[in-house]
This record gives sequence, structure tokens and C-alpha cells, in this order.
Amino acid sequence: MTHTRRIHILDPRLANQIAAGEVVERPASVVKELVENAIDAGSQRIEIDLESGGARLIRVRDDGRGIDQEDLPLALSRHATSKIASLDDLEGVDSLGFRGEALASISSVSRLELISNTHDEPSDGWRVVAEGRQMEPRVTPAPHPRGSSVVVRDLFFNTPARRKFLRTEKTEFGHVEEAFRRLALSRYDIGWILRHNQKVVHQLRAGDASTSMERRVGALLGRKFLENALHVDIEATGLRLWGWVGLPTHSRAQADQQYFFVNGRVVRDRLVAHAVRQAYRDVMFHGRHPVFVLYLELDPHVVDVNVHPTKHEVRFRDGRLVHDFLFSSLHRALADVRPNASSTEGGDEATPSTDATTPTAAEASAGQAEPRWQQQGMALAAGQERERPAAHRVREFMAGYRALHPEHEASLLTPQPQEAAGEAPGTPAPPASSSPAMAETDDTQAPPLGYAVAQLHGVYILSQTERGLVVVDMHAAHERITYERMKQQVHGDGQALGRLQTQPLLVPVSIAASAREVETAENERATFERLGVELDVAGPETLLVRQVPVLLGNADVEALIHDMLGDLERFGRSDRLEVHINELLSSMACHGSVRANRRLTVPEMNALLRDMERTERSGQCNHGRPTWTEMSMHELDKLFLRGQ
Repeated sequence: MTHTRRIHILDPRLANQIAAGEVVERPASVVKELVENAIDAGSQRIEIDLESGGARLIRVRDDGRGIDQEDLPLALSRHATSKIASLDDLEGVDSLGFRGEALASISSVSRLELISNTHDEPSDGWRVVAEGRQMEPRVTPAPHPRGSSVVVRDLFFNTPARRKFLRTEKTEFGHVEEAFRRLALSRYDIGWILRHNQKVVHQLRAGDASTSMERRVGALLGRKFLENALHVDIEATGLRLWGWVGLPTHSRAQADQQYFFVNGRVVRDRLVAHAVRQAYRDVMFHGRHPVFVLYLELDPHVVDVNVHPTKHEVRFRDGRLVHDFLFSSLHRALADVRPNASSTEGGDEATPSTDATTPTAAEASAGQAEPRWQQQGMALAAGQERERPAAHRVREFMAGYRALHPEHEASLLTPQPQEAAGEAPGTPAPPASSSPAMAETDDTQAPPLGYAVAQLHGVYILSQTERGLVVVDMHAAHERITYERMKQQVHGDGQALGRLQTQPLLVPVSIAASAREVETAENERATFERLGVELDVAGPETLLVRQVPVLLGNADVEALIHDMLGDLERFGRSDRLEVHINELLSSMACHGSVRANRRLTVPEMNALLRDMERTERSGQCNHGRPTWTEMSMHELDKLFLRGQ
């Protein structure tokens, strides 16, 4: 093997093939690049045709602005683009493709044909062809409607080593379909068609945002996704987050339904992933992954999309602000999920939707974007408003319950003492702001979780609701209630750990640290103090821990500080200390909650149901397991073949 010793200019064809190694990984990469160009061209309809998973043929056709005849040869040149002209353009990119590498790279490893027309007359089209070799492209007439078509045949025909890395036709088409799904979710105002081997796989109509978003999400991810998702729309300090986040009970074994878009560009970003993971931390069962389709909109000048050739990654100018905004918004949305009476007939689960007012700049910068949430059932998630049952129907329901339990009639309108629910001594009292459920004072509105009728095997509470039957795991539910009250006592408002009791260490803990960690510790001194940690710099590579929260007296302080410094450096914030404290509180809550096989009276069971309706995250226990489920009358009738 010979090695070149002299510096020389690479052959253009070789340079393009090297670039193709970064941009063109498989047929799905080609589809992504070509479709992004079609979107940037202002297309309203995009058609994608494939053969053999895209290895034999990829055709992308659009109705956009097209390319002028004299620009067609230049379009296949490397670093040729119409989307940026100066550094200012690069610092505020608002288009999807801008590097000018895609067509040149693709044409170097395939047989590429580009046909385009900038006029309304179909006979005005022109064609340019490149077949994986260095040549001067020749422009010839070719009839074509207004817009462009790019045809890519025999991908990697001249690089057999790379062609061997392609998988089966089914696998490659699966990757293309996933790329198509992401692109179609990025633009609801564009109509889409995907065909494979002359068979239509997806056909999606265009529409305005108000009518097409839910239809598009349902078509690509299934109606079950929408029926088990919260709709969010939050704005703060130039940031807007909107879309859908799945309920904790609707999770996946793998992270295959997670779509995040920044200014319409699908991205996979560590900062975003960390913020979402934190928001679900307290409600997601171990080993499961949340589902979401989320859109972040912000000024293009404060986000750098020119980080990677495939443009899958971005860099935010103020990463801490973005991270805190995402975390606090999703954390609040998930916390405000309560059992809800606004639901549909026929057994659909209640799925709240959220809307928000605009927080102040100070709140957003501190990670405290706390909007005013309004729970509305699955109505908005399904795109329709549902009517509540008539008042007379609720009266009948409550009258029937009173007839079943006449001795409990007085307790229906009287809030129960917390001790009635079986709380262990020392369990924190409910928040002073807690108020009885509306049903306790309004005879026309039954509580969302209804009223208890029985206890099953000392484990489950059976409750009659307006719609049917609710089954509650009493230990799991009470564990969450106790846990949330303990967290409120310890953490205060949830944003600062100001109420933590701290203790000075008799012997300060000396920690060996890198120069970068020492610098982070100095810059974040106020953050550590707010968390109850006194951290001093004792040398260029030495830190001293003088004080920690009492609850963490037996923790591995050195490992905890290193982890916190790492988080602060990467994400701008750290919740490691809060996680450790919450793990202790969770264990305490588990031991302090009502145990299985304990007999509860009807008033005790109802008190527990009312507490669930008032408690954040009451749909899951501390370990992420569901605390209750519901069967509607429609489902029960179907089970027993009634009306059939």
C-alpha cells in the first residue's frame, strides 16, 4: 500500500464521494436531503416513489419554484446553494438545506437525473444528468410541470463496498418510512404521497394548522397516540413549545415515537433528551420510554443548525434557558394530570389537554414557566368538544349510591380527615391550599373518581363513577399522595430547595477536581448554596464540601458533586441532589402508606379518592406504575354481550 507524502488537491469526484460518506448513509438519507430541498422550494405537494427499498430507485417530485435552466448544472456542483450568501445568512438560517453538498454527494454515488421547470407551461422543462463520474453536465429539454423531479437510480453502484452495507429491502424501506414520517410531521401544510414498488403506502392531505395537525398525527402514529396524549402550547421569552406529550401510562419499550422539531427541523439533541427525561423521571416506569411530538420555535439567530453535515444536531446560544423552559413546561403539564370527569362515551380514556398563559422573562430564565393549566379531557386531543352528562343523570347516579350506602350519605358532602385514609403517624398534612372537590358541594357534579362501593381482597378499591367502574390500587395511590406531600414539605414550591435542613460536616470532604470542574463550581456557587451544599475552592484542582442537606448525610458526597458538576457543565442545570432526596422520600412514603390487606371503611376509601383528585401525578405511583383504571358502562355491556 502506497502513502502519498506530498500535499495535493483532492480529485473533485473523490472529494464528493468523501462528502457522500457523511451525507448519504442509506436510501433514507437521500430521501431526507431531496425532500428538504423540495420543502425549501415552497412546495405544496411532494411525491416520493421507491423501488427495492430505495436501492434501485428514488424519485422525489414537487410543485415548488423550480430551478432556472442556467442554474441546473451548478446545482450539481459542490458547495453551490441559493439559500445563503453571507455570514449573516449562516448565523440565522431559516431553511432546511443550505450546505450545498447534497446533490453533488448523491450524484457521485448514483445515476442522478434532475428535471425542473420554473414556468407554468409544462413544455418549458429542462433536464441535467450525472452518473457518478466527473463530467460536465449537459442540459437538455424535458417537459415537466412547474417544480422539480430528482431521480436517483442504482445507489452506490460505483462504490460496491458501501453497497454491501445496505440491509434487506424491508429494512431499508423501514428507514425511509421513518424519515418520511418525520418530514411529514414537520409540515402540515404540505400534501404527501409515499409509494413503494408502485404501491401507495401513505397519502396525506394538506391543510391549515387548525384542521390538519391532529389528522396528520393520527394517520402517522395512530389514534391511540392522540387518545393518550396531552396537548401543550406554552410561550415564554421568545420561546414557544407546542405539540403532544404522551401520558406516563402510554409509554414504549423503545424510544421509537419521539419526534422533536426546532423551527421545523427534526433534531436529536442531548440537551432536549435530558430535559424530557427529567420531566418524566417521577412518573415513568423503569425501562420505559415516553412518546411525544413536540415543536420548539425560537429566533433562528439563537440556534446554530450548522453543527453536523446531516443537520440532525443543533446548538443553542443559551442552552440553560432552553433546557429549563422545556423541563419546567413538560414537568408542569405532567404534574397537572388529574382524574377528570370530562370524557367521552363508549370507553375512551380521559386525556387532558393543556393551554398556557405567558410567564414573565424572569420566570422562564429561572426555569419557572408555570402556566395556568386547564384540564379538558380528551376533547382537544381528539379535535372535538364533548358535553358533560346531564345534571339529572348525575343526580340519579348519586341517589343510587346513597341508596346503596345510606349510612354514608352525610359523608358525601363532608371532607374526610386525612387520618381516615389510613395515613401513618407523621405523614405530612395536606397543603393548606387544598380544597374539597366540587362534588362535595355540588349535587349535580360527581367527582371524577366517583364514590367507593367496595374493597377487593384488601388491595383494590371499587368505585362507581358517572361512566362506569373505577378500580384503584389503594397502596400505590396513597404512596403517591404521601410522597407528593413530603416533597412539598421538603422542597417548598418545587423550584428551590430552600426549606432543606442542612448540617455542617465535622470534617470537610476534599474532592480532587479538574480545572474545568473548579471553574464550574465557582460560577455555580449560588446554585449549590440554594441546594443546601456549601462548596469552596481550595486550590486549582481541589474542592471542599463543608455542608450538605441532612437527608444526604450518608450519601457518597464526592460522587454526587462530580455528577452535579458534569450536569451543570453539559446542560446548565443539575437535579442530582433532588433525585437523591426524592429517592429517600419515596422510600419513606412507601413505608408510611396504607398497606395491602388493610380493611378500609367506605368513608376512608372515599377520602383516598378525593385526595387522588387533588394530588399531582396521582395517576402513577412513585415507581411509575398506574394507580387506577376505568371501565365504562359501554365496555362492561360489551363484556357481557348486553344489547347484542
